[in-house]
Amino acid sequence: MASGQQWVLVEMVQAFYEAPAYHLILEGILILWIIRLLFSKTYKLQERSDLTEKEKEELIEEWQPEPLVPPVSKDHPSLNYDIVTGPPSHKIIVNGKECINFASFNFLGLLDNERVKKKALASLKKYGVGTCGPRGFYGTFDVHLELEDRLAKFMRTEEAIIYSYGFATVASAIPAYSKRGDIVFVDEAACFSIQKGLQASRSFIKYFKHNDMEDLERLLKEQELEDQKNPRKARVTRRFIVVEGLYINTGDVCPLPDLVNLKYKYKVRIFLEESMSFGVLGEHGRGVTEHFGVNIDDIDLISANMENAVASVGGFCCGRSFVIDHQRLSGQGYCFSASLPPMLAAAAIEALNIMEEDPEIFTILREKCRHVHKALQGIPGLKVVGEAFTPALHLQLEKSSGSRDTDGKTLRSIVQYCLDRQIALTQARYLEKEERFLPPPTIRVVVTVEQTEEEIEKAAGLIREAALTVLK
Repeated sequence: MASGQQWVLVEMVQAFYEAPAYHLILEGILILWIIRLLFSKTYKLQERSDLTEKEKEELIEEWQPEPLVPPVSKDHPSLNYDIVTGPPSHKIIVNGKECINFASFNFLGLLDNERVKKKALASLKKYGVGTCGPRGFYGTFDVHLELEDRLAKFMRTEEAIIYSYGFATVASAIPAYSKRGDIVFVDEAACFSIQKGLQASRSFIKYFKHNDMEDLERLLKEQELEDQKNPRKARVTRRFIVVEGLYINTGDVCPLPDLVNLKYKYKVRIFLEESMSFGVLGEHGRGVTEHFGVNIDDIDLISANMENAVASVGGFCCGRSFVIDHQRLSGQGYCFSASLPPMLAAAAIEALNIMEEDPEIFTILREKCRHVHKALQGIPGLKVVGEAFTPALHLQLEKSSGSRDTDGKTLRSIVQYCLDRQIALTQARYLEKEERFLPPPTIRVVVTVEQTEEEIEKAAGLIREAALTVLK
């Protein structure tokens, strides 16, 4: 035993002599630092105060805490609602007055469709109102699986997954794949739900100018050069491009064929948010991929909500099975939110039935969009923003006053003028302190298949009349 200990001691001495000098110096510094910490005195903060008890009480009484929230004026638009009674369908009752609806995203007029309501009512009687549990905890109903299967077949993808809240769909999907250290290239005009998803991902975000493929390629080239400097890091860094098919804030369609070319050239993945283009663009309403004739397998992930064209609630993602299945374990909105009420899933299935049975409805919608776009041209003081085929156009002031509040009040006066005359419009609303790139104030004009030519001309005439009155 003694000889063994002696042999270990000899090895330690030998290792000491063979060790590099810098190694010995570093170890010596660390030992000295540990000894210093062990024997150094600890100091306690002494409570010293030269104030009397009376003075302390006076200071406490004078102290005023910071407000929990910043002060907001009582006339702020968000605190003054227009109250809707009845369904927000083609005719909408706002503040007790029946108006023609140019405000709700009921593009295909399915919100008040009798077939859809009948299916939803039958489902309500069968399943009850809600689910009271997420998908993994007795919240998966047969109607959920049927809807996912129908969406996958409609979009011609391998698999689909549904969420119970439209906003949470893309906001959950992005951080399910993109993590800290990954790189995401995003259009400046990306909607707020995309921004929240990016924030949750904690990835490195690079914004490119809206629909500017040259600016995007510049960023991709810069990243390629950075990757060449550190190839080991580049091998484990994922890169994504995140865009909207049809931008809700601008009414523009993304140049998808160019994006696909850049994807393969620079080896990045594409996430496509289609809440505004699903059920709108393409011969059969399949969105921007069908609109451009792009192979849907070229897109790594598609997300959309079911709260616009489908006139239900919630959202979905679709793509390859291995991509979608990952969300069932990592999509926060899927894993932790109560699942979609069965009656809303049944309503969405019936909406898909109508879309498949009557693809002419998409042609009618595009014709109505072009009619509205043309009718709104040449209004004094206002300019139309958005493509001629988009069902959600924007009216923007040609000349800003320089004050966002003043511009907003001006547009609100135009909206109120039309509302008083039974045309319901709305202003585009934003969380101004949260938006990464705040869009200018606009009036949003929404087109649906139910609007007649006479109603469109009446609305355009009233907007023109309101502009002449308010902007004189």
